Amino acid sequence: MGLKRMSGDQDDKNTTHFGYAEVPESEKAGLVKGVFSNVASRYDLMNDVMSARVHRVWKDAMINWLAPRKNTHLLDVAGGTGDITFRYLRRIGGLGEATVCDMTEEMLVEGRRRADERGVQAPIDWVCGDAMALPCEDNTFDYVTIAFGIRNVTRPEQALAEAHRVLKTGGRFMCLEFSKVRVPIIDDIYEAYSFYVIPRMGQIVAGDRDSYQYLVESIRKFPRQEDFGEMMQTAGFRRVDWRNLTGGVAAIHSGWKL
Repeated sequence: MGLKRMSGDQDDKNTTHFGYAEVPESEKAGLVKGVFSNVASRYDLMNDVMSARVHRVWKDAMINWLAPRKNTHLLDVAGGTGDITFRYLRRIGGLGEATVCDMTEEMLVEGRRRADERGVQAPIDWVCGDAMALPCEDNTFDYVTIAFGIRNVTRPEQALAEAHRVLKTGGRFMCLEFSKVRVPIIDDIYEAYSFYVIPRMGQIVAGDRDSYQYLVESIRKFPRQEDFGEMMQTAGFRRVDWRNLTGGVAAIHSGWKL
């Protein structure tokens, strides 16, 4: 059974962060949808520009560590444009199923377009849904992934509990997210690049400075590797581990439902 949603009145009494701003919990999802609706058509191009294509290496590393088996079923949460799903299907030779769940319809439209463009034949379900209340049955998936999405969720701990709920026993959860840099020199360079360059790139490439200002700020609000690992354990995951990428600019977290 899925988690019960808190009432709107309770949401209005509680606040959360939207970048560096404090907003009512009831408003964050709509604000996040606005961000990704605005950037959907340029989202993957901006990822390439911002990271000098390094995000592709990170996503490959995630799939390599996941090491999916054939004839399995993946749920990719907040995976609208299909980047992780396409890698998963390629890794298993198309012999499996994938469900992409994203709260922003415009991102799903872009994902479907990319699947058609690539001639993807394996079955993919494109579902509009909330990571905190996944529209999925219990014990359904062999793998649940989320890449660069969980920091945008109003209550990450609830999204983790939902991921645990929909996994089969023996299934694996994996999260790729920006994290806390562990190398001082890299941290200084990354800080300057994030706040002074990325929003300007967003303006030039995507015509949207504000959305990329939010995305930069949201990275700074995300928990440290150790803290996020503890959140996963609280949600019920076992054998929790993580690997830092590029000195901790990003990290992959892994956990199992046992």
